[in-house]
Amino acid sequence: MANHSHSAIRPTNVLTRCLLAGAAAAALIAPCGMQARTWTSSDGTKTFEGELKSYDPDSGSVGVTLPNGKAMSFNQSKLSEADIAFLKEQGKVTPESKPAASSSSSGIVKNKLPDVLPDHDGKEADMSKPVQVFIMMGQSNMVGMGEVGPESKNNSLEYYCKTEKKYPHLIDDAGKWVVRNDVRCAMVTCDNQTGWLEPGYGAGDKIGPELGFGHVVGHAIDAPVLLIKACIGNRSLGWDLLPPGSERFEEGGKMYAGYKDPQPSWDKGAEPAAGGWYAGKQYDDDTANAKAALADLDSSYPGAKKYEVAGFVFWQGEKDGGNAVHAAHYEKNLVAFIKQLRKDFDAPNAKFVLATLGEATKGSGGNGGMILDAHLAVDGAKGKHPEFKGNVATVYSNPLSNGGSGNGHYGNNAGTYMNVGDAMGRAMVELLAK
Repeated sequence: MANHSHSAIRPTNVLTRCLLAGAAAAALIAPCGMQARTWTSSDGTKTFEGELKSYDPDSGSVGVTLPNGKAMSFNQSKLSEADIAFLKEQGKVTPESKPAASSSSSGIVKNKLPDVLPDHDGKEADMSKPVQVFIMMGQSNMVGMGEVGPESKNNSLEYYCKTEKKYPHLIDDAGKWVVRNDVRCAMVTCDNQTGWLEPGYGAGDKIGPELGFGHVVGHAIDAPVLLIKACIGNRSLGWDLLPPGSERFEEGGKMYAGYKDPQPSWDKGAEPAAGGWYAGKQYDDDTANAKAALADLDSSYPGAKKYEVAGFVFWQGEKDGGNAVHAAHYEKNLVAFIKQLRKDFDAPNAKFVLATLGEATKGSGGNGGMILDAHLAVDGAKGKHPEFKGNVATVYSNPLSNGGSGNGHYGNNAGTYMNVGDAMGRAMVELLAK
């Protein structure tokens, strides 16, 4: 994961005096590949960066290596309650040992996911940890078209929660929507708004996959979570979202656009006429908007100082299904899209989860069948693209859909959006925990 800090953090004089007493012993500790962490003093006023090397629960002795390579040891009493809880979760650590198997590579996944999520405990996130960022991209169904209310509509979220008694974690004892104060959601492309996660993500009367996804990762991850929705409707991967580096190609006597070409296609032998749009313009806009939200991290997640781009979430394909050539090249474009996003956000280890279109069934033909086949092909478990093993997962959403098609926004059925979001969240957590 890409780890970004707005300022260098060094040990304070007070902590340094406490730590230097055991520095000679700690200097003998050998590296063991454990994760770096921001540590906080017991009074909460001072922080420093260090990589955990050893911990003895009986004596409370902690061994840490600083970014400059200097080793130090000190007693856990010098640390914050959150740091002590972290150490106790790890258990005894020796130079040869590793964190508990339940931790992910960055030590953020804390909970095994139950089939039905419990109520949010109301606790704020541990701000000593980097914000875990998930960038959600696609077209209108990622934006969100699921009805929130009223309960009288049998496709609304209120109906599912209050009449059907589904998704109990979304409603508190007073019958009000739960607001997760450990998950932020920022809509940065078609409607700029940021707020704590709740139906309508702070405003509006619709939901997308972010609600189900955010509750899952918020429950599972022991860190602040930020969902950045960089998406807008009616966009294709073969044109609007075409990633940088994509090249022109010839098919059926026509030339088809490479990145930044001004027309989707044109006659072979001619040159494309200048236009106001270009191939990949939406990709450029969406990624620029997401980066702007990260550059202003304190506005996106108040109090945050650091972040990691933990993953990307993608639900798209309707517009490409209306173009036979784009459908035929969808898999190639999707592979390039995944790789380019990781490069552009300096996040080579970020996980990628996508969902198929709800109306698409396995074995179906036509353009929709090609889109579905492409979605399934990039799943790392399939083996077709070995580089995606353990870091890309596809959610087959047909069994999760309550009818309708992506082009018809699934009849605005909130249950479909909740089911797909929840499933993508679980797939993401599974990837992070490996």
